[in-house]
Amino acid sequence: MAKQSAIRTLSAGSIGNFGEIYDFAVFGFSVPILSTHFFPGSDRTAALLSTFAVYAVAFFARPLGGLLFGVMADKVGRVKVMAMTVWLMALGTAVIGLLPTYAQVGIAAPVLLVVCRIGQGLALGGETTGTTSFILESAPNDRRGGWIGLTLIFSHLPNALVAGLLIALEWSAGASTYAAWVWRVPFLAGGLIGIFGFWLRRDLDEPEEFRQATRRTSAKSPLGAALRAGGLRGMLNVAMIQPIQTVGSYLVLGFMYTFLVRVARLDPTSALLANGAAIVVLSFMIPLGGMLSDRFGRKRILSLGALWLAFAAYPGVYLAATGTMMGALLGQLLLVVGVGLYGGACFVAAPEFFPTSFRATGHAISYQLSVAVFGGTTPLVATLLVHASGSPIAPAYYVTFVAVACLVLTQFVPETKGVRLRTSAGLDAPGSEFGIAEESR
Repeated sequence: MAKQSAIRTLSAGSIGNFGEIYDFAVFGFSVPILSTHFFPGSDRTAALLSTFAVYAVAFFARPLGGLLFGVMADKVGRVKVMAMTVWLMALGTAVIGLLPTYAQVGIAAPVLLVVCRIGQGLALGGETTGTTSFILESAPNDRRGGWIGLTLIFSHLPNALVAGLLIALEWSAGASTYAAWVWRVPFLAGGLIGIFGFWLRRDLDEPEEFRQATRRTSAKSPLGAALRAGGLRGMLNVAMIQPIQTVGSYLVLGFMYTFLVRVARLDPTSALLANGAAIVVLSFMIPLGGMLSDRFGRKRILSLGALWLAFAAYPGVYLAATGTMMGALLGQLLLVVGVGLYGGACFVAAPEFFPTSFRATGHAISYQLSVAVFGGTTPLVATLLVHASGSPIAPAYYVTFVAVACLVLTQFVPETKGVRLRTSAGLDAPGSEFGIAEESR
């Protein structure tokens, strides 16, 4: 692939990753303020839990969005789906910035907030799989992990950028004005991402791998193919490796800021700075993990990342709970090293478990279900554990348990480094899912 084409391909994938995480980052960082506007009451813990529950709603909409857009991506193409999802994501975020509060319309306010989160979740379910398949199938065979890792920088940098944006807005407007209405500005700004993303993705070409696969396969239904033996094996493989990447990521991205403010009693500005700095490090650890998996294999890097998290979870959360800026930063850095290494290998291995003809469908179902179960609930589970146990260290035990489980399960999945995308790992023979003989990339 020519250099210019490679840059365009990576840029088109990255803008969607940026947009999807920008949307979720704005919501995650705004949880303390949203809880006061949409779930007022004297019990602040109940309000926080309610807002985190709304945060989780989008994750449970992701499997439906993944299934809907995943089937479309396999039937009509990756590029058309990528154009649709970037618009839907941006629309859901911008509308949140226009919603009336509970004080203005009562119970309708949180209901409308839930509707917007469902829209975001549907879009995110399709965006993740469509973009990942597009980049995977466009990348050189020996650099697939590195390419996906590069686009994932833009899945995490928005968290740090949002943290900086919120600090700047609160500093310039003042805390009371920011809490009154300026909090809406970052949500409204999310709508601009849809415009830019659509412009960047217009007239993209489908990957040659996808075009060849769709010409040669006789499969009429990607969903039917995904639910046969080979597809089900691929889904099981994703379910075995995905949980710790999801739990670790959303502990840092969706929970830590509120934890630092509400539990560790760190001032909001310091909490944002510490969380933002850790996320910047995470952003560049993921492509490192992807590149290392290109060299040493997916399973070795998955095992290394899971082992790191199993040992780092307790000291990481302990340091973050000290209530100091340095403790918050060091604790989160311990966590993001493991999350980044593991994620770099996990994000490329998961779609490699499926052949090209139903990659988007199979990946969407298994990946989005895993994220819904483990990702969207992580902030809620972590908050409940702290509240129920009275110990700020309680989330560390959850992370450790999931890390050890994934470390063991990873040993039972196939190695996908260098796998032929047309048939992928775990299929008995080329074309066996479709009743034909296919050429393999």
